Amino acid sequence: MTKHLIFPPLQLIPGAIAELFVQVSTSGVLTLADRYGLMAAILTDDLSEEERRAIDRLLRAAYRGILRPSDELSAVQ
Repeated sequence: MTKHLIFPPLQLIPGAIAELFVQVSTSGVLTLADRYGLMAAILTDDLSEEERRAIDRLLRAAYRGILRPSDELSAVQ
């Protein structure tokens, strides 16, 4: 018998994507926590068009090497 795990739906904090976009754009660093936040955001179905565009811009910048990935949890020193 296989057990299926049921997870509650993801609920993003209002304004979280905008804050993430500003923080990552300012620092130029994409931290581990930022990447998990982006992953969680992508998995939700209720993103606005503006939030989706901000995520796309961050992913494009990371792909092009404009953002530096970091294994640190936070870019704040």
